[in-house]
Amino acid sequence: NAVLWQDPGDIASKNLFYGSGGEDGQPKPPFKFVDQDKHDSNPKFDVEDADGHKWRVKLGAEARPQIVASRLLWAVGYFAEDDYVLPKATVPGLHLHRTAHSVENGDEVIDAHFARKPSGEKRIASWRWKENPFSGTRELNGLRVMMAVLNSWDLKSENNAVYSDKKTGQELFLVSDTGASFGTNSTRMQNVHGKGNVKKYAESKFITHESETEVSFGTPSPPNDLLMESGGMLAPLYFKRLGYDWIGRDIPRVDARWIGSLLGQLSHQQLVDAFSAAHFTPDETNEYVTILEQRIAELKSL
Repeated sequence: NAVLWQDPGDIASKNLFYGSGGEDGQPKPPFKFVDQDKHDSNPKFDVEDADGHKWRVKLGAEARPQIVASRLLWAVGYFAEDDYVLPKATVPGLHLHRTAHSVENGDEVIDAHFARKPSGEKRIASWRWKENPFSGTRELNGLRVMMAVLNSWDLKSENNAVYSDKKTGQELFLVSDTGASFGTNSTRMQNVHGKGNVKKYAESKFITHESETEVSFGTPSPPNDLLMESGGMLAPLYFKRLGYDWIGRDIPRVDARWIGSLLGQLSHQQLVDAFSAAHFTPDETNEYVTILEQRIAELKSL
């Protein structure tokens, strides 16, 4: 019962501003602080909203790019959590163990990413890119291409989730954390450029090699800059990240073209809506959409 992708239906009619949760699914204040995730590198905590729904809140550089990534993945048939960015939200009693630049006046968070799994689903496991029920399938290859489209480079297994759907008995496989997107295409010592940085996204390589049957992409790229920038001090992290670049290499052209055909059904306005939902500026949005449309055109022409 493992499922990675489902027929997205009429892609051109999807609302990319509100995403899979829709307008009615947005988190509703007032919010009640529940607890903080003390193990993640980015500030995360749990809240309960006015309707009793539980939300995982993420702050920092990953909050906005993850919204766009989830919108695009959902639009073409991959599973995604219901998520939204709130420009400002007050969380009485908020207590974080690490200082966050996105917190003002003690209990007000800025550009906060609110995410929750749809009702009736429970996270039961993580999954590996090399070890899963979909190896060699068009759907997994298409997901690999999507990571390159997004410049989503943080592809460790902890960021991949398996949810159990109590209603259908299916096990839903998804990339649950795509915050390291729309910037550079590999991990760097200064990650401020690696997430939601349109200039770095524009500078990065997309398609790096083509043959008659396969195509390779620049994301994820080997973490060579990490080793050089740290003077070798981050060698353990370098070796941990080394080896993920295969995910973007040697993908069948037909599978990459298939993803291009799905993305190509999205209108210019839908792409604008996805970035607007994440509260990127109009100038950033226009630049992102221009690059994204160019990448989609390259996939369609393979």
